[in-house]
Parts: sequence; C-alpha cells; structure tokens
Amino acid sequence: MGLATTIRRAASRRLALVLATLLAVAGMGAASLTTTAAAAPGAHSGPARTVPWGGYQELWVPSSMGSIKVQVHWASRGGNASLYLLDGLRARNDRNAWSFETNAADQFARDNVTLVMPVGGESSFYTDWYNPSNFNNQPFTYKWETFLTRELPDYLAGFGVDRHNTGIIGPSMGGTAAMTLAAYHRDQFRFAGSLSGYLNTSAPGMREAIRIAMIDAGGYNSDAMWGFPWDPAWLRNDPFVSAPQLQGLSLYTASGNGLPGAFDNPEAPIEYWNTAMGMGLEFLSMVQTRAFQVRLATLGIPANINFNGSGIHSWPYWSAELWKARPQILDALNAW
Repeated sequence: MGLATTIRRAASRRLALVLATLLAVAGMGAASLTTTAAAAPGAHSGPARTVPWGGYQELWVPSSMGSIKVQVHWASRGGNASLYLLDGLRARNDRNAWSFETNAADQFARDNVTLVMPVGGESSFYTDWYNPSNFNNQPFTYKWETFLTRELPDYLAGFGVDRHNTGIIGPSMGGTAAMTLAAYHRDQFRFAGSLSGYLNTSAPGMREAIRIAMIDAGGYNSDAMWGFPWDPAWLRNDPFVSAPQLQGLSLYTASGNGLPGAFDNPEAPIEYWNTAMGMGLEFLSMVQTRAFQVRLATLGIPANINFNGSGIHSWPYWSAELWKARPQILDALNAW
C-alpha cells in the first residue's frame, strides 16, 4: 500500500469519526434516551374517538411490532386530512418530541387537519429492517415503513382519516425518512417536509457516521437495518437517489447554517457542549440539503427550500420552521 493511499484512507476514517461523533452526541434531533418502539400495557379494542373534534387522544395501534402508541390531535372540524410528525434519532418510547418540545398542536389547533405523532422508533429511520438488532438484543424487527404506510393509515381510516390525503414531516432522521416514505408511497402522501434532514445518506462518510450514531443511540446495529454498506437498501433509503419519484409532490425543506441564533443562549458547560454539537450537525445538514436542492433542480422538480442565516440542530428552530411550512401543508391537504 502506497503512502498516498494510506493517507487518504486515514483521512477518510477521521472524517467518518467526526461525522459520527456529531450525529451520535446530538442524536439527529435528540430528545431523551429510549430503547424500543412503545409497547401497550395491555390489549386494546378497535378504534373509537373518545374526545370531540379538535381534541387530543392517545391511540394504541396494532402492528407487527406490537401495539404502537400514537398521539393524535383531531382535526378541528372533522376533516379527513392528516399530518404525520416524525421524531428524531433518539425518539422516546413514552412521547413523541413534537408533543413536548414544540407547540405544534397550538399551531394547527384551528385547522382542519389531524396531527398524528407516532411514539417510538429510536434509531429506526422509520424503515423496515431486515432483522432485529443483535447488539442490544432487540426482541422484534422494526417494521416502521409498513406501520406508517399500511397499518396506521388503515387504522385511522376507522376514524374517517383519508389515507390518500396525508402529509409527512420530521427533523433530522425524521426528515430523511419523510422524503423517502413519500417517494415510495405517492398514493398516500401529498406533502413531504424535511427539517435539517440528511438527504444524501450514501454520501462519503455518512454510512459510517450513521452506524456509530445508531450504536450510541440505543445500541442498534445498522447491518440489521439495511444490511452491509453495499446492500441496495442503503440506496433505496437515500432521498438523493429516490428524488425523481418526488415529481409533482408538494415539498418543503429547511436548514440553518450552524451559526448560533435567537434560540441559543448557553450558560452551563453542558449547554455549550450541546450547542457546539448542534452547530456541527446543522452545518452537515445544510451541506446535504444544498446537494438535494441541486438534485431537484437538475430534475426540474420544484420545492420550497429555506436556508436560514443562523440556527443549529435543535427543536426550537424546527418548531419555528413548522409554522413557516403550515400554509403550504394546509394548501396541499386542502385542510384550511
């Protein structure tokens, strides 16, 4: 092996380690730690809305992973539209972070759209895995794509929610998944949004970074998710690759640039550390969102792409961005 080759490989490994450290520590939209998809405390009967339209209800939805908790804010006037709010890499198993890190429910309180917040899915990328993760002795195989595109919409149909009038949006890992799911399930989704998402997961260094981040966030093995790095599943779940399938869809993407902004006022040492990690993560998201922007442009696919002059990888910015996306979401779903 020549000296030049050795130097290049060493540099590549260092790049992957830096990216992985950033992804792991901040958790691509991190909230608190969790382990598995939420499991119901007992058997649950069929669907029944127990609160008025516009009210809040927690559902337990049957799936191949067991009963999954779903937090729901019903449409204000009984409309059939729905918006799926996906979580980040460290999705908790008790609550979806949109329900406590943001004011999403207040933002859409008067709108005729049902907010659907699935609980669980840490490190899942909301995809169908090949096998259970063996690193952490996961007792079941993640099947989140099946859940979000078959089991959950079928269940919600019992409440009058139209599976063909749905939007999907998420931060970080959730943004990556939102674009992928929308690309492969055009019969279901009319809108897709990515907030600080990683939209080119097969770019150099990203597979290694994702692998290490998933180990840090719950001890998950990415080989159980999409197989070895050369497996076709890695490309299938890369929004950059599946971008042609987004033609005709209402699209919204956003990213900061990694510079601290209005919501960043660290005081304690851990807050400075988190801010620094959020800066690096957001810069990486900006680079990938720029690449995705160019990709869409070369395909002639219009999209609302918003690059902010500041902002790191954190929930206050995603909450503010959801409000900016709200008019486009309501237009796409005819849910005013």
